[in-house]
Amino acid sequence: MEKRRHGRTGSPPGSSSPRDRFWSVFSPTSEPPRSALGLRMVLAVFGLVVCGFIAITGYAAGLVVPAVVATVLAIVAAADFVVLVRRRAGR
Repeated sequence: MEKRRHGRTGSPPGSSSPRDRFWSVFSPTSEPPRSALGLRMVLAVFGLVVCGFIAITGYAAGLVVPAVVATVLAIVAAADFVVLVRRRAGR
């Protein structure tokens, strides 16, 4: 006897998983959401550029506390960007 495989889950062609049924009920397009990694990358780069500019301007103007805060936020944005690039490369 030959065993037949139906897709990745082994379910028959006519049935759908509970996850697929969820999106068909609650999504207006009946499609599951896509990854938001691209948007997070754009926001991380934006935060890095803006915070870097604020930090440089703050140090130049002698405003140490806002410059240090902006520097810390720029480092966080850079770390987030690195994590996102590594996660996207791992796809």
